[in-house]
Order: sequence, then structure tokens, then C-alpha cells
Amino acid sequence: MTLKLGCIADDFTGATDLANNLVRAGMRVVQTIGVPDAPVPDVDCVVVALKSRTNPAAEAVAMSLAAARWLRAQGAAQLYFKVCSTFDSTPAGNIGPVAEALLAETGARFAIVTPAFPENGRTVFKGHLFVGDVLLSDSPMRQHPLTPMTDANLVRVLQAQVRSARVGLVDHRALAQGEDGLRARFAALQAEGVALAIADAVSDDDLRLLARAARAQPVVVAGSGLAIGIPALHGLAPSAAAAQLPPPRGARAVVSGSCSAATNAQVAAFTGPRLAIDPLRLAQGEDLVAQALDWARPLLGATPVLVHATAEPAAVQAVQQQLGAARAGALVEDALAGIAAGLVQAGVGQLVVAGGETSGAVVQRLGVQVLRIGPQIDPGVPWCHAAVHGGLHLALKSGNFGGRDFFERAFGLL
Repeated sequence: MTLKLGCIADDFTGATDLANNLVRAGMRVVQTIGVPDAPVPDVDCVVVALKSRTNPAAEAVAMSLAAARWLRAQGAAQLYFKVCSTFDSTPAGNIGPVAEALLAETGARFAIVTPAFPENGRTVFKGHLFVGDVLLSDSPMRQHPLTPMTDANLVRVLQAQVRSARVGLVDHRALAQGEDGLRARFAALQAEGVALAIADAVSDDDLRLLARAARAQPVVVAGSGLAIGIPALHGLAPSAAAAQLPPPRGARAVVSGSCSAATNAQVAAFTGPRLAIDPLRLAQGEDLVAQALDWARPLLGATPVLVHATAEPAAVQAVQQQLGAARAGALVEDALAGIAAGLVQAGVGQLVVAGGETSGAVVQRLGVQVLRIGPQIDPGVPWCHAAVHGGLHLALKSGNFGGRDFFERAFGLL
């Protein structure tokens, strides 16, 4: 197998988001959970999904390098480090440390960095990230429980994360000069000692232009948006066959750990039976996993059910003040993963999971190793299929993605 592209994603929902855009543009893609330890199908691209976004930086670097080495051994000439479209990170990383490590691993001296995804309202202008019509720092992401984003200036954000690399900017004026102008800007920045450059992009055409200009770069760092321009560089075109999945089976359920504004709205709009999980009761040792499964089993089959720890920012902050952010997150992830596994054992064959950290915990608990990427539900969120438990349809949704009625529409699509 010789891959056209090798991708490393820093969380599981981000991996399916990226794979979705590549499949829509005509690539044959499989997503693996962690670095594969068994052969994968003959495909154009493998997306290695890691749960590294909020790990200590050294762990994230080690995981990413292991994925990079496997992908390069399969012939991947370009590595795509997929980060969140809202650049979720902290001053310690992990975008900067991983990007630096990938440059060193490949011998590359320069890479573009852009989380832009205009289809989902993420644009970069003069190095500043916008979420819809507001700066990242004015968006609900400023209250994220794990990676609060309080600065929209991505050059400044990324510079704080790297040890030795200089961070520069490829702004809209360079894009206006076309492919040759972009390459000239890349060369000029590299001559100045810049190793990582935030790239403006406010439209899909900007992303396609960036993909063309960067096609010879060993490493690119981006959200999923840049992927729309890559398959065409390999002579590929959109094909409906690339997104076909087996027929759905089993009951329907949603497990939600995200506390983003979008997921809060989706939980509020859900019309079926729902059950909330209280982190404080988990901390007291109460077996909420067993209670949730006892509640859900009689309802399965008749209607989708929702089990969630989704809450408004004030409630999340109150819990974190009592338990600490790390402990509260770990308690919720472990409980929701146990509930998801119990639901699948009880006959759920169509499962929506909301939240990147929650999705990572769930797929690991279910023993999922490879996902086939299917049709898109909303921008950045496809249905996937795993050959476990008799065949399981999964939708791994980033907390920030999807319309208000996402949960019901997801099952309607299948």
C-alpha cells in the first residue's frame, strides 16, 4: 500500500471531520483508532485518530510521532496534522509541540497552519480566527472547560506554544497573488527563519489555493477545511460510492459529554427520553452507569434515548471548583463510556456521541479499531461504521458542530 496522504488527528471527532471532507472530495479513506497494529485496506488515505489534544505535551508528541512513522512507512509523502477548527489548545500545547516534532521528524523547515473551515463558520483573517461573525475570543469557546480560547490572534497563540520555532503570517494579500505569490511568501518567511506560518482563509477557494501551493510541503497543520482541496491534486473527484455504508440495525441512542453552546442547544431540542448524569454524584461513588442502563433498556427500540452530562458553563464551573477540572472530566468520560458500552450490549446499533473527549473514551471502551466513513449529517460530522458488536453505526460529533436538530436528523439520514 502506498498512501497519497497520511493524517494525524488530535481527537476522534476531529478525525472523522477530516475523513468526511476527504471522502466527499473523492478519496478512499479509513480512520484508525490509534496507530494500526494490523493491515488496513488498500485506500488513498489513512486518518490516525489520537486522543492527544489535552494530554501532557510530551505524551502528545510521542503519540503523534508514532503515527507519523507508521504513515511514512506506508508511503505517505505528506503528513496532515489535523487540529480543531477553533484551535483548541493551551499555552503548553499541544499544537505547537506536535507541529515542531513533525517538522523535525520529516526534515521539513516550514509548514502552513490554518484551522479555517468556512462551511462551518471558521475563518482566518489577518491571522485572527473568527467563529461565525465574532472573534474566537468573543465566542463561547472562551468558556471551554479544558481549553478556554481567550485570544483570537493565532500567531500569538501558536508562538506561546513552541520552544524554538518562529511563527509568521501568510495573510490575505499573499493569497490575492495566486499560487506563485503564495509560494514566494512561503520562501520569504522561511528565509526569515519562520518555521510555522498561520495562513488566512475566508473561503473554500482560499483553502483550495493553499492546498495547491503547499502540495510539496512534507507537513501541513490544519483543521479539516484544507482537506477539500487535496484529493483533486491526486486526480480524484467526488463519488457517492466512497460514502456507502452497510444498512443500519438495532436501537438508537445518543451519549453526550460536550458542554459547548451548540451541544447544549441540541440537548435542549431533543424531544425523546433523556437522562442527565451528575458529576457530583459520580464523585460520591454512586453507580450512575447501572442506573442509566436500567432506565434506558425498557425504552430502546421505540425511540432514540439520550444520556448526557451536557450542562451550561456556570454549572460546569461550579463542578470543577469542587472536583477539579481533570477529575470531573475523567469521571464523566469514564461513566459515559460505560453507559455507551452497556447500551450497545443492550441492542443499540446506531449511536451518536457528542464531544471529542467523550468520543475518544467511547470508541476505546467499545474496542473500535477501524472506521469506515459514510454520508455527512452536518458539515464536519459523518456517519461511520465499525465492524464490532455485529456492526455498529457511529456518529462522533465535535461539541461545536451540528444544527439544533442534529440528533433527530442524524437518525433520519440512516
